[in-house]
Amino acid sequence: MTIDELYIGQSCSVVKSFTTDEVTKFSTLSLDNNPIHLDEKYASSTIFGKRIVHGFLTSSLFSAIIGTKLPGNGSIYLKQDLNFCRPIFHNETITAEVKVIEIKKEKSVVVLTTKLYKENNELAVDGTAIIKLIN
Repeated sequence: MTIDELYIGQSCSVVKSFTTDEVTKFSTLSLDNNPIHLDEKYASSTIFGKRIVHGFLTSSLFSAIIGTKLPGNGSIYLKQDLNFCRPIFHNETITAEVKVIEIKKEKSVVVLTTKLYKENNELAVDGTAIIKLIN
């Protein structure tokens, strides 16, 4: 997508749930083996009551949208701010959404909101991304 095809308010979303196997694989890749993500007994003794998915794994859905859909191919991250508002649990269905809020045509830069919602529409992750289009 080119900068001229973008408009304020344009949005895209994806729906996904992360399985325990995916969380385990991410833990291996990221070297983050915190038991809050992997150990059910440990996690049951925390404020969350059960295992949670890594925040950066759930937030990777923003990268998936930005890199493949909105704006799509040729999108490069310049900045991403994230606020983790609520935990996401293994196998919980979530919706990641990005929305165009600012377009700087002269610099080929786009500012997007990045939000992740739980099944009950509770906001779990809230952020802003700045993207450069290189095509």
